[in-house]
Amino acid sequence: MFNPLSFLGPIADLGKTYLEGKNVKMKAKAEAEATVLVTAAQSSADWEKIQAVNSGQSWKDEWLTILFSIPLILCFFPGSVVYVQDGFAALSLMPDWYQYTLSIIVGASFGVRSAVGLMKARK
Repeated sequence: MFNPLSFLGPIADLGKTYLEGKNVKMKAKAEAEATVLVTAAQSSADWEKIQAVNSGQSWKDEWLTILFSIPLILCFFPGSVVYVQDGFAALSLMPDWYQYTLSIIVGASFGVRSAVGLMKARK
């Protein structure tokens, strides 16, 4: 005699195999994403380390610090404030690509994290 419940065992096994396969895929994807994140973090740390080593052999950081300090200092001399304001007004009229390039140059000099901070502050 035919038992309709006899099909449930193989169907349940098929469902179980399918779910196990899905779990394996999801686990593999999660592990791959974690590996990518770790690799990206390591690359960022390596870049920061290279920048720190290279900056010790260059006057670039000092030059940029002096350059960015000039408007700050001039703001304390009333007769020069108008020149600082005019200078920044002129910079604001520069093409976006020039302003972004300047931000990248400064960011590269002071570190990648600084560049990200500058770009976010700009928005």
